[in-house]
Amino acid sequence: MSINIPMKNDYSFLFSGLGGNKGSSLSSLLADYASIKNGTYGKLMKAYFNENSSESVKEATKDALSERKNRNASSLSKAETKAYTAVQEATDDLKESADALLKTGTKSLFNKKDITTKDENGVESTTKGYDTNAIYNAVNSFVQDYNSVVKAAASGDVDNNSLTNRVNHMQNTTAINSKALAEVGITVNKDKTLSLDKDTFQKADMGKVQNLFNGTGSYGYSVSSSASMINHTADYALSKANTYTGAGSYHNAFNAGNMFNSYF
Repeated sequence: MSINIPMKNDYSFLFSGLGGNKGSSLSSLLADYASIKNGTYGKLMKAYFNENSSESVKEATKDALSERKNRNASSLSKAETKAYTAVQEATDDLKESADALLKTGTKSLFNKKDITTKDENGVESTTKGYDTNAIYNAVNSFVQDYNSVVKAAASGDVDNNSLTNRVNHMQNTTAINSKALAEVGITVNKDKTLSLDKDTFQKADMGKVQNLFNGTGSYGYSVSSSASMINHTADYALSKANTYTGAGSYHNAFNAGNMFNSYF
């Protein structure tokens, strides 16, 4: 004996017993899917462009299309996506270079080492001192990465008050430390980027450099924290705005909407 089960086009009945908003949302989602699958959506579009269609049908369809257009407009453009991605990459690099200067213990760049020098007569002598070249290279990387963040955040395609405020906070921290930075050869430029003079730096007191870049509460620590916050803000801006893509399909971050992509 066989049992015949009638087919249904609307599968929302499966979730009718769930109750609450969750069941309602799923029912609505599947009803939308059914309307696309069975051709109702296509018929509605044809009805709208049919000269004999009623004004009510045209008006309802016009509203639906307008709503979808507004959703598309909220998505980031390619230029905006590229700009926020550049901020992410720049802040990743800045945090890495700042953290290299923050290392302590045996990995600290500010550990004194045996340094051998020769006098004018060729006599060698060994003393404990800083590896100035290694510290300079690390600070130089920090300066370059800092400038990349400033330039990336200043892009005309970055329009986010929270991100701007966090970049301003980082720059204000730099301004507060500008005098101490100048003493080791780091200048704050008019465009708020940094410049590093190698000769001045290598002649500077490395103890002052360590105070600036090494240890909790140091300038380097503050910049590392700012880089993390700016990066987080850029990441959030990228994720929250892309519910829809520029083509009108659901963004891949929203898995529930992927089933609709092939229908638009």
